[in-house]
Amino acid sequence: MHKLAAVLTTALLITAPGVAHAAPAATTYYVDSAAGNDAAAGTSTSTAWKSLAKVNGRALQPGDQVLFKRGGSWTGTLQLSRSGTSDAPIVIGAYGSGALPKIGGPVLNCVNVTGSDIFIGDLRASGCNWAGFELVGDSIVMDTVQADANVVGVSIVDGSDWNTVRWSTIVDNNKMSVLTPKEVNPDDDSGAFGFLVHGDDNLISRNTISGHYAFSYDYTADGAAVEIFNGNRNRIEFNVTRENETFTELGHEEGATADDNVFAYNSVTSSKPQGSFLVTRGAQSNIGPVLRTVAVNNSVNLPNGNGWSCDAGCGPDILKLRNNIVKVGKKVGYDDSFDTGNPADAADEDRGVYQGSVYQFTLGTHSVKADPLYTSATDLRLKAGSPAIARGEDTGYDYDLAGKDISTATHWDAGAYQY
Repeated sequence: MHKLAAVLTTALLITAPGVAHAAPAATTYYVDSAAGNDAAAGTSTSTAWKSLAKVNGRALQPGDQVLFKRGGSWTGTLQLSRSGTSDAPIVIGAYGSGALPKIGGPVLNCVNVTGSDIFIGDLRASGCNWAGFELVGDSIVMDTVQADANVVGVSIVDGSDWNTVRWSTIVDNNKMSVLTPKEVNPDDDSGAFGFLVHGDDNLISRNTISGHYAFSYDYTADGAAVEIFNGNRNRIEFNVTRENETFTELGHEEGATADDNVFAYNSVTSSKPQGSFLVTRGAQSNIGPVLRTVAVNNSVNLPNGNGWSCDAGCGPDILKLRNNIVKVGKKVGYDDSFDTGNPADAADEDRGVYQGSVYQFTLGTHSVKADPLYTSATDLRLKAGSPAIARGEDTGYDYDLAGKDISTATHWDAGAYQY
């Protein structure tokens, strides 16, 4: 309950200078899938409601809370269509002890959020045919939620902006939404997304994102921890990602953009037989150009995978890389200058540590080919003597992935962890 209390404030309505009136009292509703009763008042644990339909039919007001009993399970869609305010968000959370309350399929979306200024905490969305959580409104905060066994864990649609998803577990959303044999369509398979981001100015931070890897006729396997399509100025920071097919891929449809997205201080590991760290493209792609993608201080270990790729018109205005460690079994990196011989077609890369079998780019002045000396295949902290130590530059962040304060550092390391 401490996180719920932190988002609630005592709101005042100022109607004249010097005159303050208390806002209408907010109401807390309780929902119990086992012992609840929709005919009850719902305003105490002893008079809890039972069904999602009862919650969906309530005209929630700013500051209201709906708390689901831990250990409970509901089949259907939780529809959150009402909006709070920045000072008095509508709060969705849990009470009691035990496992997170679960909203599940088979339905299209487990939790469908069309309202704005809503806080969602301590809730699991599992087994739905599209999204665990589909965000349509703005200024939605999700904290300590879980999404699993869906096509996409968290879908942020076009026009859904300024949302935050933090400290959450997005795992094994490994269903495919499109899966057709190559002879039917050789390039249409899609699915297995941790996050699918179409909106702008969203923050995805401090999450565990794992297991987004599924069979594909077209690509052998498909999936992504974070896929950005038509989304701008999103920040993907301080996440631990494991066993995904790709960490991130970016693109946009004709007439849209996917510019100025930032990936910082993420740990990317996988033992899968294929995968990539980052895939982006220039104007010669039918889903490009993707402008000004920035990747800084990420640590990557993909023993069977590839690093970064910037093609179809790459250049410094397409991709900037700083302070990254990329250790892979296959291709470390690629930009168009490898084929054209023109430095203008190169990504803006420097201060990285790279290890792999194929290099199809020119290393920056301060970058190096060397073993980064990770602690282990999945713990990407640095050992003493790592060439990543003191190789980086200040990228404006105050903390590393472990929470170490680097605001007063005199040197900066490459990778997500400061030694």
